[in-house]
Formats: sequence, structure tokens, C-alpha cells
Amino acid sequence: MVLKKRSVWLMVAAVIAGIVLSFAFYIDKVTVSASSIALSEQGWKANFSEPLKASAISDGTIYLVDQQGKKTNAKLQLTQNGHSVKVTEIKPGSYILHIKKEAIQGGFFKSMSTSKLSFTVHKDLQTVKSEKQLKDYFAKLKKQMSQMYSREESAESKNSMDSSSKSALSSSGGEADHSETNNQVEGVDESDMVKTDGKFIYSILNGRVIVTDIQNPANMKKMAELPSDPEFNPTQLFLHENTLIVLGDRHVPYDYEETSGEVSSKMMMPVNSSTNVRFYDVKNAKNPKLIREIGAEGYLNGARKTGDMLYFVTNVMPNFWAMEGAKDVELRPYTFDSKKKDKVSSMALSDLSILPGTLEGTYSVITAMDLEDPEQSQVVTKGYLGGSNAMYMSKEALYLTAPIYVPSKNDDNNNAIDRIWNPQETNTEIFKFSLDGTKVEFVSSGEVTGMLLNQFSMDEHEGYFRVVTTKGFAWNTDELSENNLYILDAGMKKVGSIEGLAKGERIYSARFMGDKAYMVTFKETDPLFVMDVSNPSAPKVLGELKIPGFSNYLHPLDENHLIGFGYDTKTIPGENGSQPRIITGGMKISLFDVTDFANPKEKDVEILGGQGTYSPLQYDHKALFQHRGKDLYGFPVTLYQGTNKDGYGQYAGEGAMMYEITAEEGIQQVANMIKSSKQQNEDWEQLVQRMVYAGDTLYTISMKETKSYDLNTFKEIGVVTY
Repeated sequence: MVLKKRSVWLMVAAVIAGIVLSFAFYIDKVTVSASSIALSEQGWKANFSEPLKASAISDGTIYLVDQQGKKTNAKLQLTQNGHSVKVTEIKPGSYILHIKKEAIQGGFFKSMSTSKLSFTVHKDLQTVKSEKQLKDYFAKLKKQMSQMYSREESAESKNSMDSSSKSALSSSGGEADHSETNNQVEGVDESDMVKTDGKFIYSILNGRVIVTDIQNPANMKKMAELPSDPEFNPTQLFLHENTLIVLGDRHVPYDYEETSGEVSSKMMMPVNSSTNVRFYDVKNAKNPKLIREIGAEGYLNGARKTGDMLYFVTNVMPNFWAMEGAKDVELRPYTFDSKKKDKVSSMALSDLSILPGTLEGTYSVITAMDLEDPEQSQVVTKGYLGGSNAMYMSKEALYLTAPIYVPSKNDDNNNAIDRIWNPQETNTEIFKFSLDGTKVEFVSSGEVTGMLLNQFSMDEHEGYFRVVTTKGFAWNTDELSENNLYILDAGMKKVGSIEGLAKGERIYSARFMGDKAYMVTFKETDPLFVMDVSNPSAPKVLGELKIPGFSNYLHPLDENHLIGFGYDTKTIPGENGSQPRIITGGMKISLFDVTDFANPKEKDVEILGGQGTYSPLQYDHKALFQHRGKDLYGFPVTLYQGTNKDGYGQYAGEGAMMYEITAEEGIQQVANMIKSSKQQNEDWEQLVQRMVYAGDTLYTISMKETKSYDLNTFKEIGVVTY
């Protein structure tokens, strides 16, 4: 009898334990993402992986206190369907946001990663004051990221259970009698792999920097080659008067010191990378002379040159994961200047700042240098905690973008990655910096819904910043993607918008031209949207054109015409009732007539090759050749034709194409410089990378050779091999 009672109690205990364990298993951990720094003018925001109750603010389950523990008069509001709390109308000072478990929807089954969020509000951006502040920042970031990863693992176990318009019309062959880079903004030069001054071509070919004398097109000569360096990989060039500027990746081995038995962060990451810039005096092009080298830790985001000023931006993430257990983790980026000393040095704390509204482990490092005297000029470098993706620059301002991962609306989805940091809900933070010589200052930042495609998604015009974005993914049928246009004022406050365009599609290209914005989206057809942005507070769609194919790059021909470079597309019927498939065909050139903004037209079209044909121009605008005086537009191309046994196009050759494009006559082919091939595979070293002109001569540059052609007859004149 006693044994029976004991067995019953054991069974009851087992059932209770199982219930408790089941409840514990299904209790969700709510993670929170929030910056520790904010500016009073912009306010502060916290993101939650689970939505808060609509009454959370009014019933006091979430509230804000100041440093003395007193409730504040700041304005609290719920956004993103309860996934975010925004605090505005707040004065500079230190604050704590309290979140009770009852504030979370379904709070009984929720576990909070934290119930208090501390943050500081400043009037202006502050520099880092101490090593402790920097360490505290990264410690907070590390803790938050660990919580996020922990939640992901838990969920996985459950499952197992106008400037731009002027630029385009004047760049690359305006007044100069030689090519210039196809830049986005007038007066703002972009780095490229090839530059010319009309006498010499400076090019980066397969990791080699080569100077070619083109003064006699029939007898071109390799004039010089810069010494190779196994630790330096050249990637981009600028040419400024008699100075050749070479940007590249430098792999920097750490200088090992005694470790005394302790773990060193340098032992964990023995080699780091920096972006170094080498300056060569090329007054005597036959004998380039290295006069200076500077560098900043990280990988190159972008580089621009305007007037006598050089700016470049790098991204670097310090090894903050090694803070526990390593004795000497360096959390500051390093810089290098051969004028000062031969070793790298960590940046001063006074040159570092934490951008508002971000909790990022990546620095955006901005370097500015006056090129008037590159051998002696001052170099100024500032580091900002807040990583950057796309970059846009005018003569007066620099803009950097960073993704903001906000929680998903799909609360029924048990996949933690989708639920917490769903890419469909990625917004974009845009940071604005003013430029005045070597003085670079943070101005403000603004947030827009959705993701940017590239630098052409952005534009600055008459003090306003315009941007187009895609929210969500085109392939997601549960929550359709949509495309938006936003206009922000000089203080990065949103003043106008158009939202919800082309649902189920994404942006493939965009271009701003003064008071007009053009945007191409695609899923099955290519809608070209024409938008009026002349009134920043009330932008509107003027017209829309739907055609097969899509454009990867839009280039202004004149004020009323655009050239689109992209792909033709074909629709393949679905089998057994399935949806039809869309496949790309040959390369497509379209001439758009937007004289009547309400009724844009595809005035002319050219299809080149078959499936597989491609050009670097489709992903790199600097591959476009143009000669405005002769209405010529060209590009490198790899040609595929016909169909092989697997149903794909067959390699037919490589080279370049040249077209004369005018509003009156449309698109006319004037030269086919494609070298036919019977080989099955491409020869990468033979592929044309760039096309430039000097005087009446055209040059095509590949990794192995440079060829010259008569710019009027397009007959080959000469060749020089490397």
C-alpha cells in the first residue's frame, strides 16, 4: 500500500515536472535593441523582438525616469506595430527606460532579456571621453548580440522540435579632349581602375599598376610599372595634376610582443587589413616617384575627390569579442602616415564618436587630405561607431547609410531569425556629414523605411536629400515588397514621401535629374516610374511605363531622354499549372523619351546577344564610355549566342561595342569590336575592362593589352601587350 502511494506521488511529481518543463520550453525570451547615445533633436528608440501592449505606456508598465529616478515629461510612443518605443521631446541628460514583463503581449509566457535600458542624450555629437566609455559600449553590444544569438538557437531547437543631372550631362568627355570617369555628381571625381590625362593611361591590371604612353597611338609603349608589394593590393586610382593616387588593400602583420603566458588579441587575429593610399609624383611618367603613403584601418567603402580635396571611407570592426580573456584588445582603429613614422598608431579618443541611434560594432572611418601639396599636407581622420554601406557625396556633404534591423510583424513565425531581425523589415539610417576642406563634421541623421540599392538611390538637390528604397523582398508572397521615395531636409527630417509603389517588385535602378526622379522596378515587366520632386513636401508620380526586361543602370541623354542599360527578359510557361518563369535574355539598351512626363515612351531599343551576354556596365557605372561631342556611348561586353545542349547561351566572344545615341535618330551601332571565339570558356585576361579616348583615338584596356582605334572609322591602329 505504501509502495502504491509512493508510486502515485512519483507519477504526479513527474507529470508536474513535465508541465513545468513544458512551460519553460515555450517561454520566449524577449530581446531588446537600443543605442546608448541619442541627440535631443532626434530622440531615442528601442526595438523589441515581441510587440508591446497598446496600453503599455498609459498603464505605466513601461515608463522613463531621469538620473534622479523621477519620471520625465518626454513623449513616449509605440511604433512598428508595438515593436518599437520612440522617445521624443527629451532634454540632454541620462535616462532609464523601465519595462515590466506585463508590458509585453502574452507576457506570462515571455522572459525579458533586460528590464532596464540606460541611455544618454546630448545636444550635439560627443567624442569618446575615455577608454572605459569605449569598453562599456562594446561590452553592451557584445551582451546584446549574445542574447540575440541565444534566442536564435532556442528557436531553432523548437523548430527541430540636381547636381546629378548636371554631372551626367557633363562628365566623361565634356570640355577635356580626353575621357573622364563616368561620375555621378558634377565636380566630384570617383576612383576607378583606369585614369588618363590624354598623354598616358594609368591602369590597374591584374594587381599591377601600369603607365602606358599613348602619345603615338600607332606605337604605344609601356612607360612604367610601379614596384609590386606582396602586402599591398592596388584597387583604385585617382589622377590629380602631376600626382597619381593609388588606393589599395594592405595586409598588416601585427608586431608581436611578449605575451607572458597570457592570451593576446593579436595572437587571435595575427593579420589585419587597412586601406592605404600611395602618392606618386608622375611629372616624369617614365619614373614615378613615391612621395607619401597614408592609411586607415578597414576595408574601403568609397573614395571621392573634389577640387584639391581627397576623401575616403573605410569600415572596420575591432575584435571586441576577445575582450574577455585577452589582455590587450585594441578597440580603436589605427592609422598610418609615412610622413610621421613607419608604424601604425591607434586613433586618439578625441577623434572617435558614437553615432546616435546605433549600437554597431563597426566604425566608419573618414579620412580627408588636401592635395595641394601631397608630400606635406595635413591628413585628418575621424572614426564614427556606426557601420556604413552605401556612400553618396556632393561638394558640400557626405552621406553614409547603415541598415537598421527592426523586428518582424509575423508573430506566428517561430523562426527566430525571421521573427527578430527579418530582412523584410530592414530600414536605413542615413548619416550626413558636412565637408569644409579637411574639416568633416557630423550634421544629423534620418531613418527611412526599406533598403537602398546603391549610390544612385540617393541624391542631394537644393538643400534636400532624396532617396528611393525597397521594403521587403519581391519573392515573399506572404508580405509583398513595395517601393518608396523619401525627401529629407537639410537637418535630415522627413518632409515628403511616396510609398507603396510596384508591390511585389524591387528597385533595379534609379536616377535623379533636378526636379525629376526616375525609378525602374521589376518582377515580370519593367515599370519605369517618372516622379515629380520639385515640391519636397508633396512629391508625386507623373507617369509609368511597363515594358519587357529591366534596366540595371539609367544614364541621362538630355533633359527629356534617358538611356537604360540592362537585360531583355523572356517568360517561360509553367508546367502542370505552376507559375511561369522569367529568365534573362540578351543585353538590352533602351532609349526612353520622357518629354511627356505623364506618358513616358521607349523610343528605341537594341538587344545584344542571347542569354548569358553581360557587361561590367550592368553593375559598375564607371564601365560606360561616352564622348558627348560625338554622341558616342560604348561599353565592354562578353557575348553569348544561340543555345547549347543545356539550353543556355553559348560563349561567342568578347570585346566592346560602340553606339551613337541621339534623341532624333535613336540607337545606332557604329562599331563592333568583339573578337569572335570558338572556345567554350571565356579568357578573363582578354576581357575588356575599360574604354577611354584621347583626341581622335579610342583605347580599349584589358588585363593583357591595350588596343588603339581611330575614333572616326574604328579601325584598329595599334596594340601594346603587358
